Amino acid sequence: MQVRDCLVSAPGKAILHGEHAVVHGKVALAVSLNLRTYLQIKARSNGKVCINLPNIDTFLCWDLSELKQLLACLGDKKEEAQRLDAELVKRLREFLGVTDGNLDSSNTATLAFLYIYLSLFRSGELPSLTVTAWSELPTGAGLGSSAAYSVCLAAALLCAGGTITSPLKEWEHTARWCQEDLELINSWAFQGELIIHGNPSGVDNAVGTWGGMLRFLAGKIIPLSRVPLLRILLTNTKVPRSTKVLVARVKDRINKFPSIMIPVLDSVDAISCTCEKVLTDMTCEPITGEHYNVLEELIDINQHHLNVMSVGHPALDTLCRVTLAKGLHSKLTGAGGGGCGITLLRPETDSLIVQSTVQDLRDCGFDCWETSIGGPGVQQHSLIYIKDEILEVLNRY
Repeated sequence: MQVRDCLVSAPGKAILHGEHAVVHGKVALAVSLNLRTYLQIKARSNGKVCINLPNIDTFLCWDLSELKQLLACLGDKKEEAQRLDAELVKRLREFLGVTDGNLDSSNTATLAFLYIYLSLFRSGELPSLTVTAWSELPTGAGLGSSAAYSVCLAAALLCAGGTITSPLKEWEHTARWCQEDLELINSWAFQGELIIHGNPSGVDNAVGTWGGMLRFLAGKIIPLSRVPLLRILLTNTKVPRSTKVLVARVKDRINKFPSIMIPVLDSVDAISCTCEKVLTDMTCEPITGEHYNVLEELIDINQHHLNVMSVGHPALDTLCRVTLAKGLHSKLTGAGGGGCGITLLRPETDSLIVQSTVQDLRDCGFDCWETSIGGPGVQQHSLIYIKDEILEVLNRY
């Protein structure tokens, strides 16, 4: 079969408030991060399927005959986005020669692509195509880079194969799918996340699909209909950390000091709920300096709570100290113990202050970007309106 060319993008994610407390039944707010992953599908007629992931130095091609042979062992089975096909995953691991012990980002990204591609096209003729993805997100930093990739894969393959229709009109720069199509995209993206992470919460792929802000509580994800676009600095301290170790550390402290730590978790829950109310108010009434005052105070309080939970780090303390010297307020985002932090920028914050703050943070050895949170989820793009540097990468392969 012949597929249609398609270009899509999806955002990364940051946790605004509620990290770690969410593990203990409290509210967390996850927001889209306007650093995006872009993915392009090009139809081919060379009898090959190729994937190019230059961020992680992965460039692979297979003959369609190899992939058809792989499917022949499985028999005819209707594609299903509700649960992972364990037999197909097993066959793909054998096909790629990977086991649990040697799964790296290249292996998992390749597995996710082949799984979604073969699942969606297995009942018909496998199409010849090239997939190229490029991300503005750093990998392994807790910013949802794998989920943005999975969302892009799902959207582009569903659209290219005609399972969902292209939302893009001839005169439009970008377009988004209807709610029903977004739910299908999200369900397939979650399959990709299962392959990459094993036991994902579903938050990252939901943020990548719907964008904006999501409220996460006890496994239930509720997209909030309207949120303001907020300017931030995103800083990667480049200090590696283990989410699993940090989650266990918080649990140990709660077990050791329950009468102290349970009120801290309740306070973080209240911070998330208060922030949600403030952001909702900002979409319904004129935005004032008082709104930003409250958001800044909530950031400061939550950062202190996270230090009390023992997930801070000297590099994150440096980030908070450097930005506070410029009158800006920061907190860690995600697991902590290093990793990334976010700094809120007011609308009136002078560009010279922003530039000097970014430079100060880079002088500390950190990576730093000015970006925004609360932007759109997965989108289809017209080629002529994509940034030149993105197009240059996508068209190189």
